[in-house]
Amino acid sequence: MGENRLVYMDHAATTFIKPEVAETMLPFMRDHFGNPSSLYSIGREGKEAVETAREKLAKALGARSEEIYFTSGGTESDNWAVKGTAFARRKKGNHIITIPIEHHAVLYPCEYLKTQGFEVTYLPVDEYGLVDPEELEDAIREDTILISVMYANNEIGTIEPIPEIGKIAREHGIPFHTDAVQAIGNIPLDLNGKDKDVDMLSLSSHKFYGPKGTGALYIREGTEIDSYMHGGAQERGKRAGTENVAGIAGMGKAIELATANIEEHSEKIRKMRDRLRAGIMEIPFCRLNGHPEKRLPGNLNFSFKYIEGESLLLMLDQFGICSSTGSACSSGSLNPSHVLSAIGVPPETAQGSLRLTLGDANTEEDIDYVLEVLPEVVGKLRAISPFYRLTDECEK
Repeated sequence: MGENRLVYMDHAATTFIKPEVAETMLPFMRDHFGNPSSLYSIGREGKEAVETAREKLAKALGARSEEIYFTSGGTESDNWAVKGTAFARRKKGNHIITIPIEHHAVLYPCEYLKTQGFEVTYLPVDEYGLVDPEELEDAIREDTILISVMYANNEIGTIEPIPEIGKIAREHGIPFHTDAVQAIGNIPLDLNGKDKDVDMLSLSSHKFYGPKGTGALYIREGTEIDSYMHGGAQERGKRAGTENVAGIAGMGKAIELATANIEEHSEKIRKMRDRLRAGIMEIPFCRLNGHPEKRLPGNLNFSFKYIEGESLLLMLDQFGICSSTGSACSSGSLNPSHVLSAIGVPPETAQGSLRLTLGDANTEEDIDYVLEVLPEVVGKLRAISPFYRLTDECEK
């Protein structure tokens, strides 16, 4: 194989901060460091930066600026949407509908709510990870108070039928939340258009070339939701705590850049993804996880039989290829991916999964390099696998 190089293909885990974003942030870490709740000039400058970023997020999403609330990231936004809505509407019912392939930032709050007397329905998904809107509508009860379905899955990239689900939720008068952390910056969203029936939407800055530790929750005006953080009067009294001014300013710049030419960006990434997919699918005993078409432009998730995913990652890392077996938030777990299990991938096959997620840093040369390295790495791992050696030769 050729000389090692660094190829980053884990953009679903995090992205780098773009230079323009870092330049936007720096003045608020160094010069304009005042508390944005203060009345003097360097405080007012911070407040102005926060409001400017709020306007940028609103414009990018098709929302109103007063419907954007800043948080510490996607996990907080999901927790706030799920728990805040459940407790605010408890007198109206205690039933929540979601799907089993959600990020743990939705699943674990739902599990917590079950200990508080709430009931949760986990609708099944098909072999591609898609939920059936008709099954969702059939699951609605008189006491249903929240529907939460992610926009696009973080592991397998499948894009859910959000407009259809939102329409059903609106017709039944049920608040609808979507975790759009993976979707923002990868596919167009419009809360004033095709996504007009979404009531709450979570996003996280570091997924679209902004800083870590900064996120937001869109809350449509009139949505019943409890405050999540109690203390000061920040975020119109709904989310207390001194704002992360530098992070928020960076997030505003990042979403502005990420949505400026999103169609062109998506098409470029999609073409590289499809070439990479075609090459990888030539490896024997390899399956693509997730929907073949209804998926994020930069997402690929494969399962390779007869090898173990962690060994695959470590060997790829030796060649400078950064990848993952699934969600970065679940690294270290020995259990098979809950997403792959939900779509019917057998545990022994799920253990050999690999997620490659492309982004702005990737080039056609990166695709060439991965297609050169990966088949040889898979071959070496299978050569030492007793399960592979026992495989009937005629199955190849």
